[in-house]
Amino acid sequence: MPWHAHLHVDYTLEHQRTVARFTHDGPLRILQSLYPEGGGICHNVLVHPPGGLVGGDTLDVSATLGPGAHALVTTPGATRFYRSNGDSALQRTRLALAPGARLEWLPLEALCYSACQAENHLTLDLAPGAECMGWDVTALGLPHAGQPFEAGRFVQHIEVPGLWQERGVIDAADRRLLHSPLGLAGQHCLASLFFVAGTPLERARREAALDTARAVLDTHALRASAGATSPDGRLVVLRVLAPQVEPAMQLLRQVWSAWRAQLWGLPATPPRIWAM
Repeated sequence: MPWHAHLHVDYTLEHQRTVARFTHDGPLRILQSLYPEGGGICHNVLVHPPGGLVGGDTLDVSATLGPGAHALVTTPGATRFYRSNGDSALQRTRLALAPGARLEWLPLEALCYSACQAENHLTLDLAPGAECMGWDVTALGLPHAGQPFEAGRFVQHIEVPGLWQERGVIDAADRRLLHSPLGLAGQHCLASLFFVAGTPLERARREAALDTARAVLDTHALRASAGATSPDGRLVVLRVLAPQVEPAMQLLRQVWSAWRAQLWGLPATPPRIWAM
């Protein structure tokens, strides 16, 4: 029987403390709020107890951040899209930030098993003055376990309405896309780290973000398959292709740490669950 789960989290700034309140239906929830940086920044772990999605499953996640609230959200493990007999599995996330809100959206990777039929949607709405730092990581198959991505279809959709929209269709039958130098070039992991703002960034701030990302890339093993761009004054994006998740995630964490210090004046404070 398919799972249909919904989670909504509402973050509000109350007496200089970001407070999370949530409602849920089905197997989807957040763990206890943590404050390793003080009350102003709320750390949460989003948990889906079944551990993965099969054909017909739907996960709906939504979060709203009130004025001045700051949240960091991650997951304890990969979102797994398992083999399907034909029905599609859907994960749909919508994040809305009020003026002055900050969000760090840092889930671990979406893992696409061979023969999955899956869609992963992320939509962000930012009011003027709001800022979001986040990433999206996709891994295709389990090549080290002898289970490459040989069948199935995965749709990836990232959107900031009126600013940025990316929609990629990865079909295992499209050998040109998967193996051509103009496509994924045989890599098994594709990832993006983005900084998006509700108000255009000052030119110096935007260029500094690009310079910082490129400085990290210059000394990283993935420098030949990664790059940083700014297609709009409200957006800076780092993209990378990698043979597996671990080096891609390492690169994203390095740039996230550097951007956090440069753009927000905050030290890197990784969620505790990453060290487990």
